[in-house]
Amino acid sequence: MKTFEELGVSSDIVRAISELGFEYPMPVQQEVIPYLLGNRNDIIALAQTGTGKTAAFGIPLIQRINVESTQTQALVLSPTRELCLQIADDLSDFAKYINGLHVVAVYGGAAIDNQIRQLRNGAQIIVATPGRLIDLMNRGKAKLDAVQNVVLDEADEMLNMGFTESINAIFEQLPEERNTLLFSATMSKEIERIATSYLHNHREIVVGSRNEGAENVNHVYYMVNARDKYLALKRIVDYYPKIYGIIFCRTKKETQEIADKLIHDGYNAESLHGDLSQQQRDTTMQKFRTHLTQLLVATDVAARGLDVDDLTHVINFGLPDDTESYTHRSGRTGRAGKKGTSIAIIHSRERHKMRDIERIIGKEFVAGEIPSPQEICTKQLYRVMDEIVKVDVDDEQIAPFIGEINRHFEYFDKEDIIKKMVTREFGKFLSYYANAPEIEKVTAGKGSDRGKKGERKREEKRGPRQPEQGYRRLFVNLGKAHGFYPGEVMQMLNRHLGGRQQVGHIDLMPQFSYIEVPKGDADRVMRALNGIRYKGREVRCNDADADSRGGKSAYNKEERMPKKNSRRMTEPKRNAEPKRQFTKDDWMKFLHPDMPKLKGEEPDFSEEGWAMRKPRKK
Repeated sequence: MKTFEELGVSSDIVRAISELGFEYPMPVQQEVIPYLLGNRNDIIALAQTGTGKTAAFGIPLIQRINVESTQTQALVLSPTRELCLQIADDLSDFAKYINGLHVVAVYGGAAIDNQIRQLRNGAQIIVATPGRLIDLMNRGKAKLDAVQNVVLDEADEMLNMGFTESINAIFEQLPEERNTLLFSATMSKEIERIATSYLHNHREIVVGSRNEGAENVNHVYYMVNARDKYLALKRIVDYYPKIYGIIFCRTKKETQEIADKLIHDGYNAESLHGDLSQQQRDTTMQKFRTHLTQLLVATDVAARGLDVDDLTHVINFGLPDDTESYTHRSGRTGRAGKKGTSIAIIHSRERHKMRDIERIIGKEFVAGEIPSPQEICTKQLYRVMDEIVKVDVDDEQIAPFIGEINRHFEYFDKEDIIKKMVTREFGKFLSYYANAPEIEKVTAGKGSDRGKKGERKREEKRGPRQPEQGYRRLFVNLGKAHGFYPGEVMQMLNRHLGGRQQVGHIDLMPQFSYIEVPKGDADRVMRALNGIRYKGREVRCNDADADSRGGKSAYNKEERMPKKNSRRMTEPKRNAEPKRQFTKDDWMKFLHPDMPKLKGEEPDFSEEGWAMRKPRKK
């Protein structure tokens, strides 16, 4: 394995990165650094998050800067404010021992005057979001005529977020002679188009395989009825007491609802979505990074730029519409050589999405079993016992109170005190799971490929689900095959409606799409979009319930209603025996004093040790 010195990295940078804990270059760094240190070397680097991308492009950027000049010589574009700030901080750390080198971050949501002042003082490297950079360029404050190196970090996400036109405008102002680097998790048609337009004789560097999921991530799915998804989420979270993860939702509304439910049920959770102010988002993300928040419920866009290396789980509360979004989600765990798990809680109509994702990432989802109340309570009991055993006691600090404590508990025996202590910490799980709602098991039939294709066709015939309350579903004759993704949807709506348009659920099909907008805005949206052109195609937008493809409804309501004589009845099956619930009394028996006592050895409250001390049979 080569060292950073052997890659050609200068001693000042090696000294700085050594203090940050860098020992040997990661695979993407070994490939990119020597190449970027040359001239006119364009690259497309396909790598997941957590593979050392920032150092891969940041180190050669810094080394090629002429600190004698205050002109901007390098530009890094990123999709979000959070990622922009993170990259700027990392580059400043790498350049710690290089005097006279200045890195400036420019982004929306902050005062532009301060950023103008920093640029005026000299910025050899600008890290920017596209919108704010164009604003500064139009004001004549950001000058790019001396730029030698350009980096698009998370380029696929920038394109999905609708920055295509902004990127085009920025590249028109850049010198022809430059190094250009595109970092992306996936190779989409839009990335290929950008490469064709702005890169010259580029080299493609792949860490892993094209469009492959992160190597250290396990993919698990739990299939439940839609009404049971939140109950399943609770059980999964309860089964992993040390979970530290992100729960991804599709819409801002769903994100806030799930976060509110978790907080109400006593979980350490917070929400992160576009309706929060910048200050609220900063506070939320800082609390999550420092582990003050255990579960972050977020939309895809809001979570961009949140760089955390030790996430144990990513939970998909339903699958996203496009594979790229799932790749970005799952790539947030299993980083820096650690193992991670990506969980998908889905219902039967999301089966085809899961299969599409499997085909693209080259990995299979493993079917998970919803943990039972007994399994969850056992896990939580081990957690409580382990935490009690690990408590550090300061004898000197507690000494003044020990006499009163002994007098207070002198009439209780040890077993009673242990049971009371454990029940106090463990009681909410006993109470909840004593009468926990049942989660009906839904099986995902495997079948043949022909059966899978037929199933997809049947699902498409049923049409999209009912719109959210207060929203109206519109049909648009543009789909994925036309390069129409969520970012493009928002960009088109905002551009032709003259402002920010509120949007609910978006269903993207290959040839068409369904978009939910507030009922009061629906007619205005249809008038604004009908007749415009998108990539040479005339746009048609109308009510999804009266699709002009034949005057038929976009979904068949009769199929959604059970027939009068249908056997799909809501009452329980006849002669079905009710399942016995695991009660609080059962746990009290589990902790009964008849449990075998240990003889002289130190208490062992590990999971293995506890398993050796099961209650005696009477």
